[in-house]
Amino acid sequence: MNTQPPATDSREFTDAAIVAVGSNLPGRFGPPRRMARQALAELRRLSVRQPLCSSLYRTSPRDCAPGTPEFVNAAAALWPSPELTPEALLGELLKIEVEFGRRRGEARNAPRTLDLDLIAWGERIVRSADLQLPHPRLTEREFVLAPLAELAPDWIPPRQSRSVANLLEALPDAAEIEIIQDRGSPI
Repeated sequence: MNTQPPATDSREFTDAAIVAVGSNLPGRFGPPRRMARQALAELRRLSVRQPLCSSLYRTSPRDCAPGTPEFVNAAAALWPSPELTPEALLGELLKIEVEFGRRRGEARNAPRTLDLDLIAWGERIVRSADLQLPHPRLTEREFVLAPLAELAPDWIPPRQSRSVANLLEALPDAAEIEIIQDRGSPI
Protein backbone atom coordinates (compact mmCIF):
# COMPACT_ATOMS: atom_id res chain seq x y z
CA MET A 1 0.00 0.00 0.00
CA ASN A 2 1.09 3.61 -0.49
CA THR A 3 3.30 4.99 2.26
CA GLN A 4 2.46 8.64 1.53
CA PRO A 5 0.47 10.44 4.23
CA PRO A 6 -3.24 11.04 3.65
CA ALA A 7 -3.90 13.75 1.09
CA THR A 8 -6.23 15.67 3.37
CA ASP A 9 -7.80 15.85 6.78
CA SER A 10 -11.03 13.83 6.67
CA ARG A 11 -12.98 16.86 7.92
CA GLU A 12 -12.47 18.43 4.50
CA PHE A 13 -14.58 15.66 3.01
CA THR A 14 -17.81 17.05 4.47
CA ASP A 15 -18.29 19.03 1.23
CA ALA A 16 -16.35 16.82 -1.18
CA ALA A 17 -17.81 14.79 -4.00
CA ILE A 18 -16.00 11.46 -4.32
CA VAL A 19 -15.59 10.07 -7.82
CA ALA A 20 -14.26 6.59 -8.58
CA VAL A 21 -12.36 6.29 -11.86
CA GLY A 22 -11.88 3.05 -13.78
CA SER A 23 -10.70 1.94 -17.21
CA ASN A 24 -9.73 -1.37 -18.75
CA LEU A 25 -9.92 -0.67 -22.49
CA PRO A 26 -7.81 1.68 -24.58
CA GLY A 27 -9.49 4.79 -25.93
CA ARG A 28 -8.73 8.12 -27.55
CA PHE A 29 -6.02 8.93 -24.99
CA GLY A 30 -4.29 5.57 -25.20
CA PRO A 31 -4.14 2.56 -22.88
CA PRO A 32 -6.22 2.38 -19.66
CA ARG A 33 -3.48 3.98 -17.54
CA ARG A 34 -3.47 7.07 -19.78
CA MET A 35 -7.27 7.07 -19.93
CA ALA A 36 -7.47 7.15 -16.11
CA ARG A 37 -4.80 9.86 -15.83
CA GLN A 38 -6.54 12.00 -18.44
CA ALA A 39 -9.92 11.50 -16.73
CA LEU A 40 -8.45 12.71 -13.42
CA ALA A 41 -7.15 15.80 -15.21
CA GLU A 42 -10.56 16.37 -16.81
CA LEU A 43 -12.30 16.27 -13.43
CA ARG A 44 -10.51 19.50 -12.51
CA ARG A 45 -13.08 21.50 -14.46
CA LEU A 46 -15.84 20.24 -12.15
CA SER A 47 -14.21 21.50 -8.95
CA VAL A 48 -13.98 25.04 -7.55
CA ARG A 49 -10.70 24.11 -5.86
CA GLN A 50 -7.87 21.77 -6.81
CA PRO A 51 -9.22 18.19 -6.70
CA LEU A 52 -7.38 15.54 -4.73
CA CYS A 53 -6.41 12.50 -6.77
CA SER A 54 -5.20 9.12 -5.57
CA SER A 55 -2.49 7.00 -7.09
CA LEU A 56 -3.41 4.75 -9.98
CA TYR A 57 -4.09 1.14 -9.02
CA ARG A 58 -4.05 -2.05 -11.06
CA THR A 59 -6.94 -4.23 -10.00
CA SER A 60 -8.12 -7.66 -10.98
CA PRO A 61 -11.54 -7.86 -12.65
CA ARG A 62 -14.31 -8.66 -10.19
CA ASP A 63 -17.70 -10.11 -11.12
CA CYS A 64 -16.67 -9.88 -14.78
CA ALA A 65 -16.70 -12.34 -17.67
CA PRO A 66 -13.67 -14.62 -18.04
CA GLY A 67 -10.88 -12.94 -20.00
CA THR A 68 -11.82 -9.43 -18.89
CA PRO A 69 -8.70 -7.22 -18.90
CA GLU A 70 -7.33 -5.84 -15.64
CA PHE A 71 -8.56 -2.42 -14.55
CA VAL A 72 -6.79 0.80 -13.73
CA ASN A 73 -8.61 2.54 -10.86
CA ALA A 74 -8.29 5.77 -8.91
CA ALA A 75 -10.37 8.08 -6.75
CA ALA A 76 -10.79 11.84 -6.77
CA ALA A 77 -12.26 14.29 -4.30
CA LEU A 78 -13.90 17.30 -5.96
CA TRP A 79 -15.46 20.42 -4.52
CA PRO A 80 -18.23 21.21 -7.04
CA SER A 81 -19.83 24.60 -7.42
CA PRO A 82 -22.56 25.15 -4.79
CA GLU A 83 -25.14 25.55 -7.58
CA LEU A 84 -24.45 22.05 -8.90
CA THR A 85 -26.84 19.34 -7.73
CA PRO A 86 -25.76 15.70 -7.35
CA GLU A 87 -27.84 14.80 -10.41
CA ALA A 88 -26.20 17.58 -12.45
CA LEU A 89 -22.74 16.41 -11.35
CA LEU A 90 -23.64 12.88 -12.39
CA GLY A 91 -24.71 14.27 -15.77
CA GLU A 92 -21.31 15.96 -16.17
CA LEU A 93 -19.53 12.70 -15.31
CA LEU A 94 -21.59 10.83 -17.91
CA LYS A 95 -20.67 13.46 -20.53
CA ILE A 96 -16.98 12.93 -19.78
CA GLU A 97 -17.44 9.17 -20.18
CA VAL A 98 -18.96 9.74 -23.64
CA GLU A 99 -16.09 12.07 -24.58
CA PHE A 100 -13.73 9.23 -23.65
CA GLY A 101 -15.58 6.72 -25.84
CA ARG A 102 -17.85 5.03 -23.29
CA ARG A 103 -20.97 3.45 -24.70
CA ARG A 104 -23.72 2.84 -22.16
CA GLY A 105 -25.99 -0.16 -22.53
CA GLU A 106 -23.11 -2.61 -22.41
CA ALA A 107 -23.53 -5.65 -20.19
CA ARG A 108 -23.00 -5.03 -16.51
CA ASN A 109 -19.28 -5.09 -15.58
CA ALA A 110 -18.32 -5.18 -19.26
CA PRO A 111 -14.91 -3.80 -20.25
CA ARG A 112 -14.99 -0.04 -20.76
CA THR A 113 -12.81 2.85 -21.83
CA LEU A 114 -13.87 4.90 -18.81
CA ASP A 115 -16.16 4.54 -15.83
CA LEU A 116 -16.82 7.51 -13.53
CA ASP A 117 -18.96 6.69 -10.51
CA LEU A 118 -20.21 9.33 -8.11
CA ILE A 119 -19.59 7.50 -4.83
CA ALA A 120 -20.52 10.09 -2.22
CA TRP A 121 -20.93 13.82 -1.76
CA GLY A 122 -20.21 14.86 1.79
CA GLU A 123 -23.02 13.79 4.09
CA ARG A 124 -25.71 13.89 1.41
CA ILE A 125 -28.15 11.01 1.13
CA VAL A 126 -29.77 10.73 -2.31
CA ARG A 127 -32.20 8.05 -3.45
CA SER A 128 -33.57 8.63 -6.94
CA ALA A 129 -34.12 6.58 -10.07
CA ASP A 130 -30.78 7.76 -11.49
CA LEU A 131 -28.58 8.17 -8.43
CA GLN A 132 -27.95 6.73 -4.98
CA LEU A 133 -25.57 8.44 -2.56
CA PRO A 134 -23.61 7.07 -0.98
CA HIS A 135 -23.06 4.45 -3.67
CA PRO A 136 -24.83 1.26 -2.53
CA ARG A 137 -21.76 -0.95 -3.12
CA LEU A 138 -19.13 1.43 -1.74
CA THR A 139 -18.29 -0.84 1.19
CA GLU A 140 -17.86 -3.91 -1.08
CA ARG A 141 -15.34 -2.48 -3.55
CA GLU A 142 -11.64 -2.56 -2.76
CA PHE A 143 -10.97 -0.83 -6.09
CA VAL A 144 -12.84 2.17 -4.65
CA LEU A 145 -11.86 1.87 -0.99
CA ALA A 146 -8.09 1.46 -1.54
CA PRO A 147 -7.68 4.68 -3.56
CA LEU A 148 -10.10 6.51 -1.24
CA ALA A 149 -8.21 5.29 1.84
CA GLU A 150 -5.11 6.90 0.38
CA LEU A 151 -6.88 10.27 0.30
CA ALA A 152 -8.77 10.16 3.61
CA PRO A 153 -8.37 6.92 5.56
CA ASP A 154 -10.20 8.29 8.63
CA TRP A 155 -13.23 9.61 6.73
CA ILE A 156 -16.47 7.90 7.71
CA PRO A 157 -18.87 7.80 4.74
CA PRO A 158 -22.55 8.57 5.31
CA ARG A 159 -24.54 5.72 6.84
CA GLN A 160 -21.36 3.99 7.97
CA SER A 161 -19.90 3.63 11.43
CA ARG A 162 -16.38 2.75 10.30
CA SER A 163 -13.70 4.73 8.49
CA VAL A 164 -12.70 4.06 4.91
CA ALA A 165 -9.51 2.36 6.12
CA ASN A 166 -11.51 0.10 8.45
CA LEU A 167 -13.99 -0.72 5.68
CA LEU A 168 -11.10 -1.72 3.41
CA GLU A 169 -9.52 -3.89 6.11
CA ALA A 170 -12.86 -5.62 6.72
CA LEU A 171 -13.24 -6.90 3.15
CA PRO A 172 -13.22 -10.70 3.35
CA ASP A 173 -11.58 -11.53 0.04
CA ALA A 174 -10.12 -8.47 -1.58
CA ALA A 175 -9.01 -8.93 -5.16
CA GLU A 176 -5.42 -8.32 -6.12
CA ILE A 177 -4.66 -4.60 -6.15
CA GLU A 178 -1.39 -2.68 -6.47
CA ILE A 179 -0.25 0.89 -7.02
CA ILE A 180 1.10 1.41 -10.53
CA GLN A 181 1.62 5.18 -10.33
CA ASP A 182 1.92 7.27 -7.16
CA ARG A 183 -0.33 10.27 -6.72
CA GLY A 184 2.73 12.50 -6.58
CA SER A 185 3.48 11.68 -10.22
CA PRO A 186 2.43 14.33 -12.75
CA ILE A 187 -0.91 13.84 -14.45
